Amino acid sequence: MASAAEQLAANMNFGAFQKATELHKRIGFTLLAMIVYRLGTYIPIPGIDPIAFAQAFEGQASGILGMFNMFSGGAVERMAIFALNVMPYISASIIVQLLGAVYPPWEKLRKEGGEAGRKTLNQYTRYLTVVLAVFQSAGIAMGLSASQGLVQNPGPFFIVSTVVTLTGGTLFLMWLGEQITSRGVGNGISLIIFAGIVAVLPRGIWQMFSMTRTGALSGVGMLLIMAIAIAVVIAIVFMERSQRRLLVQYPKRQQGNRMVGGDTSFLPLKINTAGVIPPIFASSLLLLPTTVMGFLATADLPPWAQWLPGTVGALQHGQPLFMVLYGALIVFFCFFYTSIVFNPDDTAENLRKYGGFLPGIRPGRRTAEYLDYVLTRLTVIGAAYITIVCLLPEALIGFYNAPFYLGGTSILIVVTVTMDTVTQIQSHLLAHQYEGLIKKSKLRGGRGRS
Repeated sequence: MASAAEQLAANMNFGAFQKATELHKRIGFTLLAMIVYRLGTYIPIPGIDPIAFAQAFEGQASGILGMFNMFSGGAVERMAIFALNVMPYISASIIVQLLGAVYPPWEKLRKEGGEAGRKTLNQYTRYLTVVLAVFQSAGIAMGLSASQGLVQNPGPFFIVSTVVTLTGGTLFLMWLGEQITSRGVGNGISLIIFAGIVAVLPRGIWQMFSMTRTGALSGVGMLLIMAIAIAVVIAIVFMERSQRRLLVQYPKRQQGNRMVGGDTSFLPLKINTAGVIPPIFASSLLLLPTTVMGFLATADLPPWAQWLPGTVGALQHGQPLFMVLYGALIVFFCFFYTSIVFNPDDTAENLRKYGGFLPGIRPGRRTAEYLDYVLTRLTVIGAAYITIVCLLPEALIGFYNAPFYLGGTSILIVVTVTMDTVTQIQSHLLAHQYEGLIKKSKLRGGRGRS
């Protein structure tokens, strides 16, 4: 027999969506925020020569800056005010979460601080975002100022104005993402990255067809890339919806003259607990040290720094070193982020408090060990799946020299964020239907008393 929640979910239709006025407001706010973000990607920073910069960018569009440009929705190639996007915020989140696992005061805040501790760590993340944004924007500003012909009036004023503009753009996007999370639908930061990728995706498809028409890409290669992309989408949907359901039983207990309890439920463990975070974190870490170096490639450097731009070549999109580091970082963040979001000890303790237990497993420490055992093996499968999804299309695209907008990372982010957003919309619809049932029951109760 289906549960009440399943029956409500089965009855959700367009009529239920029309009645959910609160959901309409959330979706409208999210769309408005996305429009504001997209408009900001077309506003260039003061003092830049757009034509000269576009010509200089073409020489590095297939490398790491092209990947950065994809995440920023084309803001990098236009050197817009949102060129840094939310990457400094993601890098700051990585650092704070790493320190939260190894630095005792922050670890105490994370584990024992509750809501206040979480807010404190979020505040530290914001402060660190400012520091990283200033550092990255200063490097970009100095690289642009040192390059011939890219800046109309190079000098200290241009550097200061660029640092202020790019840092302010990142902080505005960070604030906008938080507003989307609280007042809109879905995770705000993920939706901003999603919007950037979707905005440049049609260009990548058009470039691939253009390369096929001119003979730069064979028809077989194009069909193979499209087939791999479709297979990747199917695999992502299947794996993201897959879960290991652990049976949880609750013992019977006597209340007065009757026995209550004895219910059973399931503890769902996703195969990919970390979601889309590992490839985003991995991309952010690879972009952080190479962003400035890419701009320094056209600058006049002293002899001791001549080797810096050369290191970017080894980290170009599709290069062996890039793929090895990218895959290793994805695996690391799969395990690390899973350990952050799911604590077997806390879950086992909560089960014990409410009288639940896993059949055949003793409550307490043994339950925590079993949960850790199962979760570790699920994470191995999840890490392998994400690594293959992200690297296999990258290798094929690198081999056929096709646009990497159709790469595994972009497809993973688009599909996963879409599924998460749809799930949140369904949750809001379900909550709206519950509220409607409660109101109806109260009205009937009032009429019965009268």
